[in-house]
Amino acid sequence: MFTLTEVASLNDIQPTYRILKPWWDVFMDYLGLVMLMLAIFAMTMQITKDQVACLPYLEDPESSPQSGPHAATTPQATSPATAAPLASTISMATKDLPDSAVHEIHTTNVQPQPTGRKTNLDYQQYIFINQICYHVALPWYSKYFPYLTLIHTIVLMVSSNFWFKYPKTSSKIEHFVSILGRCFESPWTTKALSETACEDSEENKQRLTSATSGPKQVSQEEKEDGANPNPSTPMLGVKVSADKPITEVPSTMTILDKKDGEQAKALFEKVRKFRAHVEDSDFIYKLYVAQTIVKTAKFILILSYTSTFLVKINFKHECKPDIQHLTGYGRFFCTHNMAFMLNKLLISYMALILIYGMTCLYSLFWVFRRPLKEYSFEKVREESSFSDIPDVKNDFAFLLHMVDQYDQLYSKRFGVFLSEVSENKLREISLNHEWTFEKLRQLVTRNAQDQQELHLFMLSGLPNAVFDLTDLEILKLELIPDARFTAKVSQMTSLLELHLCHCPAKVEQTGFAFLRDHLRCLHVKFTDVAEIPAWVYLLRSLRELNLVGNLNSENNKMIGLESMRDLRHLKTLCLKSNLTKMPTNITDLSPHLIKLVVHNDGTKLMVLNSLKKMTSLIELELHNCELERIPHAIFSLSNLQDLDLKSNNIRTIEEIISFQHLKRLACLKLWHNKISSIPSSIGQVKSLEALHLNHNKLESLPPALFTLPKLRHLDLGQNSITVLPPDIGLLHSLQYLAINGNKLEVLPKQLFRCTKLKVLCVAHNALTTLPETMGQLVQLTQLELRGNCLDRLPATLANCRLLKKSGLVVEDHLFDTLPQEAKESISRETNVSFTSGL
Repeated sequence: MFTLTEVASLNDIQPTYRILKPWWDVFMDYLGLVMLMLAIFAMTMQITKDQVACLPYLEDPESSPQSGPHAATTPQATSPATAAPLASTISMATKDLPDSAVHEIHTTNVQPQPTGRKTNLDYQQYIFINQICYHVALPWYSKYFPYLTLIHTIVLMVSSNFWFKYPKTSSKIEHFVSILGRCFESPWTTKALSETACEDSEENKQRLTSATSGPKQVSQEEKEDGANPNPSTPMLGVKVSADKPITEVPSTMTILDKKDGEQAKALFEKVRKFRAHVEDSDFIYKLYVAQTIVKTAKFILILSYTSTFLVKINFKHECKPDIQHLTGYGRFFCTHNMAFMLNKLLISYMALILIYGMTCLYSLFWVFRRPLKEYSFEKVREESSFSDIPDVKNDFAFLLHMVDQYDQLYSKRFGVFLSEVSENKLREISLNHEWTFEKLRQLVTRNAQDQQELHLFMLSGLPNAVFDLTDLEILKLELIPDARFTAKVSQMTSLLELHLCHCPAKVEQTGFAFLRDHLRCLHVKFTDVAEIPAWVYLLRSLRELNLVGNLNSENNKMIGLESMRDLRHLKTLCLKSNLTKMPTNITDLSPHLIKLVVHNDGTKLMVLNSLKKMTSLIELELHNCELERIPHAIFSLSNLQDLDLKSNNIRTIEEIISFQHLKRLACLKLWHNKISSIPSSIGQVKSLEALHLNHNKLESLPPALFTLPKLRHLDLGQNSITVLPPDIGLLHSLQYLAINGNKLEVLPKQLFRCTKLKVLCVAHNALTTLPETMGQLVQLTQLELRGNCLDRLPATLANCRLLKKSGLVVEDHLFDTLPQEAKESISRETNVSFTSGL
């Protein structure tokens, strides 16, 4: 036998699940416990007390003692027919006797006869007959009613809580209950809702004040000031009382423990992931409906067949077992001692089942009365300041509907963690609490241009203390998903340069007006062109704009840049992307753009017609654009001074003769290409002052190259040049010559006629000797000789008075070959420094 506690464990649900049990489920659980107690009580009574008592029918001729084995010995009881003559005989014989004698005769000689009939069955036979008749005469329901009650009750209990135990649903339910409990108890929930309450009370107070004392105050002030005061001033979308400063608006969200803040952030993330996991199916809803239908069907089944057996539980039963050969009787009259008790218990059980069934029907009505797979937070949105709480669906919605039956406060507090506004407020508070003014001040550095610079990386937002750095000149924001420039940005009067690296920043109207008029340089790095903030195209005072990211969309069919006509003062535009054609929108900048940089990351730039309209361009860079020839559109840029075609696939530069029409072209960079020869027409470009042809495939140099009268900077490094022509001496203006990484074996003496030469790089060649005439380069400040086959250095290096040890790149053993005076002269430090300026 098992105890009630052991059976009750079948209905043992974790206490935390109570929030998902509406009143009808709780009521049915109690009804189940009562039915369970009733079943156990009935079983206990039946096991200990249930039995039948049977007696044979004597008037049955078939079961008469004379016809049985005991006919000769069975005594006969005195029948009424024989008892009457015997009484009359006694009365006649004693009528003449005194009364005392008659009384003595009656009391001594006549014994009273028993009123029943005597059988000839012993005790063991009665026990045997009772056992036989218990199983033969009693209906099966009288014997198994308690067990059926127990089974039905267990099935109903299991059905009621099956969705809490089924693995596919229990994991989601357990997770939901855990998150819901943490959201309910989170300090952030209390702070967020209390702020809403404070705002509501403040608005109500303002309404009440304006409704009662407003007219009198206005009229009085009109008399004194002669003007109607403004009762409220709109600022940043919030109405603030004019009688009190903004800082006096009550707020309970200004302080939050760091630990509580981190827990709240984790809750936001958990709620977001749980919603995405649960909203995609309605399995929990279907399972709950199915188990409710099962309980209802079970109730109908129990009620239908139990009512038919109610009339069969009787106290009297007739038993006809086939045991006449053992007892002499074939028919018995039996009584069931538990019949009355079982009848009352069955009526009670049917009443409980009926109540249980009515509750099941109500739960079905509730389930199908309205769509439970949709849940709206409209009421919560109206009562709080979090108007962005989204509506949910499927199992997520159903779980919230179930929670509402327990307490609607849970859903209200849970909705705080579905709001992006709430999450942003939490991030802002935590961020401002962690990133104070003192901490940010310590991170401010000075760059090479001696400008104050601050770099913030991977923060949840932009701390308010940043706007207090009024002397900050450069602000770099990287991987900050919710950067927001408020009106306080107007305090940063020194801010000139802004970097937004994967940081889609938002700007309030007042803050935008300041940035529009003060910002000079902007760097934006993005993944998709849609991430570029729209306000970028409206910065009319911007001088330099750098865009780094994918500017193409729809498989390179369209450039996604918006119109740039509002960038009226933009001078420099840098595009680092994968363009297949020049954006047509940059023609809006043609009147004032002077520098255009396109770094194309290896994507072939095929359409350059837009360049023809950029007549104001002074500098043009086309890097990694897979160009095979010099684009003809460049030849229309009459004001071009600096052209850089680095890292393309240019093999021939026959078109270079067209550069003679670009009278201002001073610097031509054709480095990192595949150029194998230089045409003689290069001598027609008389305006060239700097020519970069390093990292190509040149083997020889044309004499026309050395007829450029203004050439000051010539870089021929990393080629395959074997001979440096003597015509090099014609470049009288040459100040920088780099021919390192070639195959030179000797330097022509004419080279040292270039007395203005300040930098000479001939490292990593095959030079064996250096002429003594090197001492003629009196303005030389940098000499690179490392990686040659030299045995010694010429002593005339001492004549190069501006050449110092830091500017001489040579092996140590070669430096030691110099005379002592030369070494001392070169080793002396000086304040003279060289800057090429190109």
